[in-house]
Amino acid sequence: MGNSYGHVIHAFLHPDEAPDWNNPPTFDPNMGFPSGRKPRVMVATQEELNMHNVPLDKRDYCAHHYINWITCRKQAFPFISKCSHEKHEYSQCEFDDWVIRMKEYEREKRLKMRAARIKAKNAAEESE
Repeated sequence: MGNSYGHVIHAFLHPDEAPDWNNPPTFDPNMGFPSGRKPRVMVATQEELNMHNVPLDKRDYCAHHYINWITCRKQAFPFISKCSHEKHEYSQCEFDDWVIRMKEYEREKRLKMRAARIKAKNAAEESE
């Protein structure tokens, strides 16, 4: 766990426990949350994204911050340093989104490890 490539090493050594990040989670998203989870919503609409020509790689949960930043840059040009607050909001949103995705990956990995432990325990009890 101490190095930055711990998830890569774990995925290589234990491929059955490593989450598949190309597919949705295999466990119930509300598992372990008694009152449920707050759903993430997309603030910017598809029309706004098309109107502002937002690139496909920027069309995520932070797109509304990206639109604010780009709009400010267009209005303040050539003094784009006035838009540092909008840029910071967008960067912070992207970081928070990354943290959420990493937490989801770790949660999926731990739930898979838990399922493997439970399966091994049940198999050991049956063999006795």
